[in-house]
Amino acid sequence: MINLSFSLYDLEFFLLILMRVATFIYVAPFFSLNGTPNNVKIGFSVLFAVMLYNVVPRTPVEYGTVLGYAVIVLKEALTGLLIGYGAQIVSTILNFAGHISDMETGLSMVTVFDPATRQNVTITGAYYQYGVTLMLFISGLYQFILAALRESYNLIPVNGAIFSSDKMLATMIEFFKDYVSIGFRICLPIFAVMLLLNSILGILAKVSPQLNMFAVGMQFKILIGLSVLFITVGMLPSVSTMLLGEVKKMVTLFTESML
Repeated sequence: MINLSFSLYDLEFFLLILMRVATFIYVAPFFSLNGTPNNVKIGFSVLFAVMLYNVVPRTPVEYGTVLGYAVIVLKEALTGLLIGYGAQIVSTILNFAGHISDMETGLSMVTVFDPATRQNVTITGAYYQYGVTLMLFISGLYQFILAALRESYNLIPVNGAIFSSDKMLATMIEFFKDYVSIGFRICLPIFAVMLLLNSILGILAKVSPQLNMFAVGMQFKILIGLSVLFITVGMLPSVSTMLLGEVKKMVTLFTESML
């Protein structure tokens, strides 16, 4: 006969684990996609919390009232949100690179509806987003994300998070530095080719002022921009590797900001 009895303390401890896991799954890459049904997210959160229950270090959770327990629940929810957010914000770099690329090629006003985020994104941004996301999935980013959540309990035990505004601010400043740096590195081929093309069109406009370089230039920019995207498709594995390193860096920094 199987004995499934457990104490009230065990239930309270499990609910705290579930709270961090559920909020993490809610914002983490892959798992937070709008195409994923909420029932699947909730079921996976419960399953993963059950798996973590026997391996998470048991630390005493002390509180005197229901309000005290509610504060601990909020701390665990915020901890899961911040760790998942550290991995999720890296995807905004791809949208930034796509926006710069489309602005250079003259496609900045053309947007498509992204069913994953339910937002209008640029064409190149969607191209980068889906291409790099597929490669990150193949490279096992989801395994790192779940492993990072598991290891977070060794660094930040239940009810052990200490939120530091100074460390959090330093983490966001570090991210914005990488945001601009990595974004421009991704769109650098298109940016460089468009700069060269603009220089050539400027020279031609001086040599042959009777030609309408604005009308000719718009067509050339779109044609050459799409050609550069096609030629540099082999660059996507390097971009995914670079973003994978950035995800690991941001998850580590956000976790350290709560130690």
